[in-house]
Amino acid sequence: MSMPQDQLTHSQDKVRDLEELSQTSPGTPMGSLLRRFWQPITASENVKSGTAIPVKLLTEDLTLYRGESGRPYVVAHRCPHRGTILHAGWIEGENVRCMYHGWMFSGKGQCVEQPAEAASFAAKVKILNYPAMDYGGLIFVYMGEGSPPEFQLLRKPELEREDGVRWVNEQVWPCNWFQQIENSMDAAHVSFVHRWATSSRLGNAVTGKPPELTYKETEAGILQIAKRSEKNVRLSDWTFPNCNHIFTPSQRLHPDDPWTHLFNWMVPVDDYSTRRLSVAFSEVSGDAATRLRNYIATEWPQYNPTDHHDDLFYRRILPEEVEFGLNGVTNAQDYVAQIGQGAIADRGRERLGQSDQGIIFQRNLFLRELKKLKEGLPLKEWRALEIAQQMPTQPGAAD
Repeated sequence: MSMPQDQLTHSQDKVRDLEELSQTSPGTPMGSLLRRFWQPITASENVKSGTAIPVKLLTEDLTLYRGESGRPYVVAHRCPHRGTILHAGWIEGENVRCMYHGWMFSGKGQCVEQPAEAASFAAKVKILNYPAMDYGGLIFVYMGEGSPPEFQLLRKPELEREDGVRWVNEQVWPCNWFQQIENSMDAAHVSFVHRWATSSRLGNAVTGKPPELTYKETEAGILQIAKRSEKNVRLSDWTFPNCNHIFTPSQRLHPDDPWTHLFNWMVPVDDYSTRRLSVAFSEVSGDAATRLRNYIATEWPQYNPTDHHDDLFYRRILPEEVEFGLNGVTNAQDYVAQIGQGAIADRGRERLGQSDQGIIFQRNLFLRELKKLKEGLPLKEWRALEIAQQMPTQPGAAD
């Protein structure tokens, strides 16, 4: 007898394990795991020296500010005096002053001044604070316990090179982070999702042929190899727990522009929304570099699919690639596929097949680490690859 479509396809214990993959609040297993790693919180350019903004990461509301030196700091969302928002205050030196009654806090959370109180009172008041730093065009924060780990896992040559052109894109999508990182390990989707409604240059380059899939755990994460022919091999260099490095066609339609290195972080805002932070690097030089920089600075109309939800879901209206670049089209296609799974994908009722081996591989890796964490056992010490993964040349025509 066939199984009803609404019946669970996993045991109850397995379903509970799968549900933990999407839970990121403090005290949850996944929330604790993610807090052991440096996480990007926003684009560096979003916070100028002497300014502050509100941010939310891993279900925690926070204040992000830059001191007058340019150094970033992350502290509590609210002043502990009367509970108003700290980002609305002033930056003085490396400190933030609350706009309500003038209490001032250092980047380490210590209250250093209370204008209407005795000096001894300030020393007794301290707020939440997390270490923060700039790297590769993003601000990273460490929200775990104790001293932060060395910042080496996420270091990539393309994020540090002085040549070429690098730029950042940031969006928030209304669904859980885990179904978004699963998409990174789903090489089969490229042949279908990125040919939906309109065939993007990525879809055309990859072709509709299902790939031969290979997955390997590395010191840093997972290497995914999707082979459609000898001349059409696509790699994903995925770094634990949520960064994927891929190689894609250029954002422009200019025939001389090389393909682009793209680093995508999927960071939980909360369990129902995800901040997608992308850093792109193009190995262009000379006139091509000048043309690309000018395009990004003056002409690039960033397309956010959340602003076009109804057009995408109900009318299949995608952005024009000529106007919005490749990312506009591919993001719109991915948005429909991932948001279409619901705010949190119901993994208990899915039916996985051979093409889903990357999803299974990645989930098992996370479930292994979560099991160790819950049992108090040492977790894997993830480290950057000693030799950076070489990405393939752009795919040729299918054989």
